[in-house]
Amino acid sequence: MAVAFLGCTYNFNCLALNRYQAVLPDFRQSKGLSFLVDSRFNRSKQRTSMEMQGNGVPMTIDHSAVKIPHVLTVAGSYSGAGIQADLKTCAALGVYCSTVIIAVTAQNTVGVQVVNIVPEEFVAEQMKSVLSDTDVDVVKTGMLPSIGIIKILHRQLQEYPIRDSKKRLRVLGCNGGHDTEPSAMAEELLPMADIVTPNLKEASALLDGVKIKTVSDMRSAAKLLHDMGPRNVLVKGGDLPDSLDTVDVFFDGEYLYELRSSRIKPRNTHGTGCTLASCIAAELAKGSSMLEAVKAAKFFVETALDYSKDIFIGNGPQGPFDHLTRLKSNIHNSGRQVRFNPSDLFLYAVTDSRMNRKWGHSIVQLREKDIETGDFLEAAKSCLQICRAYGVPLLINDCIDVALASDADGVHIGQSDMPTHVARSLLGPRKIIAWFGGADYIGCGGVYPTNTKENNLTVGLDGPKTVYLASKLPVVAIGGINISNARPVMEMGVPNLKGVAVVSALFDRECVLTETRKLHAVLTEATAAAAVN
Repeated sequence: MAVAFLGCTYNFNCLALNRYQAVLPDFRQSKGLSFLVDSRFNRSKQRTSMEMQGNGVPMTIDHSAVKIPHVLTVAGSYSGAGIQADLKTCAALGVYCSTVIIAVTAQNTVGVQVVNIVPEEFVAEQMKSVLSDTDVDVVKTGMLPSIGIIKILHRQLQEYPIRDSKKRLRVLGCNGGHDTEPSAMAEELLPMADIVTPNLKEASALLDGVKIKTVSDMRSAAKLLHDMGPRNVLVKGGDLPDSLDTVDVFFDGEYLYELRSSRIKPRNTHGTGCTLASCIAAELAKGSSMLEAVKAAKFFVETALDYSKDIFIGNGPQGPFDHLTRLKSNIHNSGRQVRFNPSDLFLYAVTDSRMNRKWGHSIVQLREKDIETGDFLEAAKSCLQICRAYGVPLLINDCIDVALASDADGVHIGQSDMPTHVARSLLGPRKIIAWFGGADYIGCGGVYPTNTKENNLTVGLDGPKTVYLASKLPVVAIGGINISNARPVMEMGVPNLKGVAVVSALFDRECVLTETRKLHAVLTEATAAAAVN
């Protein structure tokens, strides 16, 4: 374990959406629908398509498994900052974060009302519990309110083996005036730290009240702090008066860097220091160099601040910001996010752009190989609003980046696409993935001959039945299925066969809604008959 101290011009077809506003509610009246759109042949921006679819016994640990980057944060529990900011930052960056809480506060966007310091003995027990069990890469500190807690931290980090052979902290975070003994911190912790990240006020306190009012003062302060023991120093200049840019000074003992960026003046800045420190810690845990980690942290904070500038939480002057950049997406989604339900596979409609042109159907295109990513994303967001309003799952075909950015309900991936376990790691556990290993359901066929997919193998009822019996996942049958031959498919008597996927049976017809109702009735009758038998 190493230790670190950180301070804390595509025109979207609106008629297409209106078209499906009329159709989608009917699809959801009975067992359900997942909606898939195929536009392999679509080269026109006039037509688009949509895919909706403890017993105390020690465990034997396989250390050959992939190492999970791990940050331990030692800080206070704040509302929006402190431990809370550390946890959210590490989660956003894909790093595991364990905690040692040294104080509990009563605070809000107006200010801090009460600080209740955790007994020193319990702080020591927390640290012992974590360090004696888990393999920590980086230790990050925030609020350290007493000499006793500072000494406990120093002693525990010396006692337990750490990954860095020199037994140094990685990130030392100062904290907004709550560090009551800067001299103790300077004596005990600065010599252990790989980096210390004070703001102007904190740097001044560590340097016995030296005034820091200019960039030149910051450069001098960084050198003086470096002389006190840490390998690296980042003096944060967010509070620098009369500065058009945000200037931070980084010193590695040899070179001074002025890291400049455009000044953002949002209301929501509570926890920026904690977030910056945690981000540096997370990047170090993942293997970044110190300068790379600092640059990445600055970018992360700036992005989150800019995203959060129009979020309003609380009545005070300093609100929290959104580390995960997700709060506004929840506001903009008019309906609830759809969760995967196998019954939604009962009638799975797959549209084909050739049939759309033939019958003049206006549909939303979410499977498009030629469209620009930005246009595809805007189409997905617009479509998602309609789908969520009616509880219809929206899946993006192939493009996981678009699925992530639009907050769609999942993806449909093929044999030559990204492995499903990789897609799952990106999308998380709550999204729907269609395909094999790591997927939520399997599409299997072709059951009958079809002209909607080139070079498609026809395996009849026996082939898919073998797959259905071998897999525990929900299965949807696909390939040439229509109102005349759907009954034998649903009467196979396979428990995990949840429905059929159809293309021409619906979309190569003049009225999609009429054909949907007719086919739904056939499937319902066949399912009931199979249950009786």
